Amino acid sequence: MAYAEKVYKVRNGAKTKQFTWRARYKEPGGTWGSEPGFPTKKLAEEYGEQQEAAIRAGRWTDPALARTTFGAWAREWMAAKAPRGNTVTTRWARLDAHILPRWEKVPLQQITWFDAEQWANGLDCDDVTATHCLTLMSQILTGAVDKQMLLMNPLFGRRRSRTAAAKAAVQEKEQSDLWAPPDVVLRLARRAGPLDGMHILATAFTGVRWGESLALRPSSLRVRKEGDFACATLDVIEEVAEYSKRGPAGEKLGMVLDLEPVKTRESKRRIDLPPFLAELLSVYAAACKGEHLFTPRGGGKWRRGNFGRQVMRPCADGRGELPVVKGHAPRHAWEPIMPGLTMRALRHTHDTYQEQIGVKPALMYEQAGHKRPGIKAVYQHPTPDMRRDRIDGLQDIFLGGLKTLGWSGVWDEVDLPNPS
Repeated sequence: MAYAEKVYKVRNGAKTKQFTWRARYKEPGGTWGSEPGFPTKKLAEEYGEQQEAAIRAGRWTDPALARTTFGAWAREWMAAKAPRGNTVTTRWARLDAHILPRWEKVPLQQITWFDAEQWANGLDCDDVTATHCLTLMSQILTGAVDKQMLLMNPLFGRRRSRTAAAKAAVQEKEQSDLWAPPDVVLRLARRAGPLDGMHILATAFTGVRWGESLALRPSSLRVRKEGDFACATLDVIEEVAEYSKRGPAGEKLGMVLDLEPVKTRESKRRIDLPPFLAELLSVYAAACKGEHLFTPRGGGKWRRGNFGRQVMRPCADGRGELPVVKGHAPRHAWEPIMPGLTMRALRHTHDTYQEQIGVKPALMYEQAGHKRPGIKAVYQHPTPDMRRDRIDGLQDIFLGGLKTLGWSGVWDEVDLPNPS
């Protein structure tokens, strides 16, 4: 049975007449637990009785564990999880940059939704990142509940409330996301040259994600046959992941750039190719000397930042003229085509094209590698006629881009070698 005992204060090594009360109660293992600091005997006894009642009901959490700091528990939780490498990197980036500077020394039991929401709304980062930081905190606190360090997760199931100005800023950013008209895609592809231009063209007309595009091989080109319908396809089964490897305590162990299976079941897919792209990729793959289709000129694997600096930024944003210097030929100036355009925006472009030509949702979600929500995902399926209409529509978009530019093809050269 719970009881209370006096705890005398000590000053200069000597016990004084001042005291507080400490609660004592039986823990599940039969040992005596304690909680000091109560001003009266009655409060200490009540606290001890509450602990024993919670133990009998099977809902007790050790108060000492609840005083564990968030930073200590977050590192233990991260060490126990083993998701994909890029996911680990993203989590540590959010912990290091935003979460731990504020919550590192805060005991788990002192975290409240009010404080967490106010903190997230004041973060100096984009709105999506702020929400993801709260989500990660909630996952970590749910782990504390599972380990019986907390009775409940104060962040579970809560939604952020934002000011009208913050909501407007998010909507403005969402509306500013780029997509590229077909003539822009063709101009970029021609400017980049057959090697990198094929990468640009394939992304805009297939919607492959960045990591997926780097993992494509000549053998990824296949053929789909359904009854009397047949078309060339591009099989997506793996991706190249780029992340900073972390140790159990979050220490950086160097960059990783390697192949991994695609993240979701929906991401593993066969993308139907319009005739123009099937023909170009066939020639490109036949001349490919490396293991993968899209690589830097020196071989290996592209890093996203390097491709952006070396290819997308000068091609889309333009570049200045450089005179001839020793060891380098002169460089002509390029006028901007579509400043700010990225490979991610070209994936958006593909889905925008699908909407433009009226691709049915059953096929649209499949080709983009997205999970379709709702019961219709169970009952509706792509048909050969849907596939035929889609590739015909993409072919028309491509031909329309050529007509707008007055071109007969994207590149003058037919041969599209890929140096090893």
